[in-house]
Amino acid sequence: MAEEPLGSPEVYGRDRVFVSLALTGEEDDATEARLRALTTAGHPVVRLSLEDRYDLGQEFFRWEFATAVAGAILGINAFDQPNVAESKQNTKDVLAGKQPPAPPATAAELDRFLAAVRPGDYLALMAYLPPTPQNDRRLGAVRARLRDRLKVATTLGYGPRFLHSTGQLHKGGLPVGHFLQITERPDRDVAIPGMPYTFGQLEAAQAEGDLRALRGRGRPALRIDGLALLER
Repeated sequence: MAEEPLGSPEVYGRDRVFVSLALTGEEDDATEARLRALTTAGHPVVRLSLEDRYDLGQEFFRWEFATAVAGAILGINAFDQPNVAESKQNTKDVLAGKQPPAPPATAAELDRFLAAVRPGDYLALMAYLPPTPQNDRRLGAVRARLRDRLKVATTLGYGPRFLHSTGQLHKGGLPVGHFLQITERPDRDVAIPGMPYTFGQLEAAQAEGDLRALRGRGRPALRIDGLALLER
């Protein structure tokens, strides 16, 4: 999965395909050793070599095409985002005060949530946090630890921007995802000119709107307050 660090063979289930994309003559020895270990363990590894940096253009086409094919197999329309509109409507309802937001989960609820993840599932970390280098490091470490512990694929995205990419997969894809939303109060909030709410309130409403959309489809979805519970 995007930006998930490459691990050793034993942390992966049998639902993975690995693709190595490297510029000829600039292969990384450490990465090559890990890829050989994956191959030896029986995991499928596809190797793609670029003769020139300009070959990257053809890779854009290859993977855009592959996304459409995979979407067709999974039953996802890669050219539309119908569930994005649903989350937006939920956000409007939250801002209008039609329903109070769900409270964050306790440590016990988080443990039960993670215990329900099974082989072949995937875990989505949805971080409504500032995209800072510090949060990148903390989230990356948590993600790798959960991947190694649960042996499932992981996705990681900063909210609300992921709603227009993996957000459609979450709600429109196969029901094998488990969705962990990480929120926190902003240190400093800013008013939105002409609106009765702040940017912080808008982001919180977007998080709540997406949580409702996931739960409305029966997806296991949980919200926690900050990263501390995951860093125990």
